[in-house]
Amino acid sequence: MHAVRTLTAALLAGAALLAPAAAATAAPSPTPSTGAKGDGPTEAGTGFRTATPFRPGQKATASASSGDYLYWVLPVDAGQRVTVRAAVTLPEAAARHGASTWRLDVYDGLRRRQACTYGTQSAAAAKEGSTVELACVLRTVSSGAEAWSNDPLPGSYYVRLTVVGLPEEDLGLPVRAQVEADVKETGGAQAVDAVLAEPLVPGIAGASKEQRAARAPEDGWSGGWWSDRWLWTAAGGVLGALAGIYGYTLTRGPGRPGRPRSEG
Repeated sequence: MHAVRTLTAALLAGAALLAPAAAATAAPSPTPSTGAKGDGPTEAGTGFRTATPFRPGQKATASASSGDYLYWVLPVDAGQRVTVRAAVTLPEAAARHGASTWRLDVYDGLRRRQACTYGTQSAAAAKEGSTVELACVLRTVSSGAEAWSNDPLPGSYYVRLTVVGLPEEDLGLPVRAQVEADVKETGGAQAVDAVLAEPLVPGIAGASKEQRAARAPEDGWSGGWWSDRWLWTAAGGVLGALAGIYGYTLTRGPGRPGRPRSEG
């Protein structure tokens, strides 16, 4: 009976410790972060150095010409998985001479192109089409990585939108572009032990306070020090200790009555 009571107590204690973490894990996928409220910027840069900043939850727009390279930049922190979407409103079909193909690319702070895990990164629009839509879901950003790897790291992420194929006669026709990004927090499931000393935010040296704020997440950089993996680690340690105590009670066996004292 003593062993049964010990096991019951261990299971109850473990359930109490794991309940918050289990609830977070079993809960539905979090709603994409809305980021900063209101409309985003209404222009785009023409290169990495002139990329226009925006934040997840905003809709960045720009008027441009077919053939232009359009650049935006947004901050992405450790433990976040980003989905970038773009839409291009094309000129009237009567003004165009054929189909066009558009492409969406995302680069990290080191200007390394990051692969899309899924999404329509390149799409064609028929001559009669009015819009074309693209999407790119990036890998979860790590707090740190080996120098030789291409793992995404915290910092600035550049979004580039351009046409990669269209009749030469259609170069320069006016288009309207829109870009937005959603962020989901993945938590400790993607956590690693390494931590980047500073987020990869090029061109921030010498920038004003307002410019620095525009290139950082709304709540600031996390630095990668916290992860809900800590909850599981602590709970696992406690359960391991309880299991050890229970195992000891089993091997010890039931108590034995002492020997009667000999008289004499």
